[in-house]
Amino acid sequence: MIAKSFSRVLLYTVLLLAALFFLAPLYVMLATSFKDAEEIRSGNLLRMPGSLNFEAWGLAWSTACTGTDCRGLKPFFWNSILMVFPAVLLSTLWGAINGYVLSMWKFRGSELLFGFMLFGVFMPFQVVLLPMSQVLGWLGISSSVGGLIFVHCLAGLAGTTLFFRNYYAAIPKELVSAARIDGAGFWLIFLRIIVPLSTPILMVTLIWQFTNIWNDFLFGVAFSGADSKPVTVGLNNMVNTSSSVKNYNVDMAAAMIAGLPTILIYVLAGQYFVKGLTAGAVKG
Repeated sequence: MIAKSFSRVLLYTVLLLAALFFLAPLYVMLATSFKDAEEIRSGNLLRMPGSLNFEAWGLAWSTACTGTDCRGLKPFFWNSILMVFPAVLLSTLWGAINGYVLSMWKFRGSELLFGFMLFGVFMPFQVVLLPMSQVLGWLGISSSVGGLIFVHCLAGLAGTTLFFRNYYAAIPKELVSAARIDGAGFWLIFLRIIVPLSTPILMVTLIWQFTNIWNDFLFGVAFSGADSKPVTVGLNNMVNTSSSVKNYNVDMAAAMIAGLPTILIYVLAGQYFVKGLTAGAVKG
């Protein structure tokens, strides 16, 4: 009994220390963002701010300079909003249809096609930068938010297809067979039978895609124009903009603003993400 209690205490101690170590950078960012310049110079990283000073947050949002543009992160943030929601919804819907076809309506060569699609999961995105830029130019959507949406839909398609295909493969085929006998077609089966059973994998895919697209920097810096840069590019430009005095509190506030949507997503919907994974989202 004593050994069991000791093991439990040791386990919780290790987990607590790991959590503190993991959350330390977040604490430093948040605490520094509420300090003024004098408090930062006279204190240390781990010291709590004397008061909640939101001046750095206001500067980071609306007046801090990113190169020659001194409008803060606000325009970049709204560019990311305009980009992320269509890209997440389209790539999820597209992946759901692909997974439905590849698991429930197999055809000759479907397994080979799925195997080729899996290359997209493991292929480094750097190798597609040049051909993708040419395609965007041919389509007339280069350096635009629409072009970024298109790129992220294609980049995320392999992953979303993998998620849905493996999840739908576990659904009894008898449901689809019975519906086909009753006269239901391709879309009716998908909408009336498959979609209602897809809540766990939908949550996993939506959260996964939102996180990947919102936090992306490579595609944002490669394919965006002056008026379509996402928040990650704006944050990078702000932090690397040289000035006479380095405003660490503004940089930390900007980093918190850029990361706030993904933090909120996992705080509010993280339990659904875990439930979706344990329900077989990546089993196959």
